[in-house]
Amino acid sequence: MNISYKGKILISTPNISGDIFSRSVVLIIEHNEEGAMGLIINKKNEILSKRFREVFGVDIKVYEGGPVEPNRLLFIIKSHQEILGEKIDRQYYFTNDAEEVVNKIFENKITIDDIKVFSGYSGWTKNQLDNEISHRFWQEAQSSAIDYTASYDDTLWKFIMQNLGDDFLIWANAPKDIRLN
Repeated sequence: MNISYKGKILISTPNISGDIFSRSVVLIIEHNEEGAMGLIINKKNEILSKRFREVFGVDIKVYEGGPVEPNRLLFIIKSHQEILGEKIDRQYYFTNDAEEVVNKIFENKITIDDIKVFSGYSGWTKNQLDNEISHRFWQEAQSSAIDYTASYDDTLWKFIMQNLGDDFLIWANAPKDIRLN
């Protein structure tokens, strides 16, 4: 591991596999000698979002954080002060403590708009992420303009690709299934 990608945004480069990482924008939560963990911030889980809306009576969007532990809920929280969890970067924190998140909402310390809910996460073993980046499966993107708790879809991936310019413009305008190109 040469550098840590913690707090960085990585976007997937096009592939034909059609897996969960296709056109993904991933916020790296942790990256160290043992491996890496991240959350896909642009893939909404429609089924879980609908269930949350039915149970809580509030429009809570749930995102596919990744393929690891899909039944586990994780949260990104936007706050200018340390409310709970581990600081990711700037004003964002990460936690898997659902009870504490609910308590902070009831205490009016945070609002529903201050959180983003994820089902599962993305994980990489020792050196795996570094290896994938060196093989250009992932590209680091500018993250300062991205609100990690905002609602996003595949258009975020395309927007970031377009802003990278050069060869990335070709990828941004390619169809989802590049075999159809």
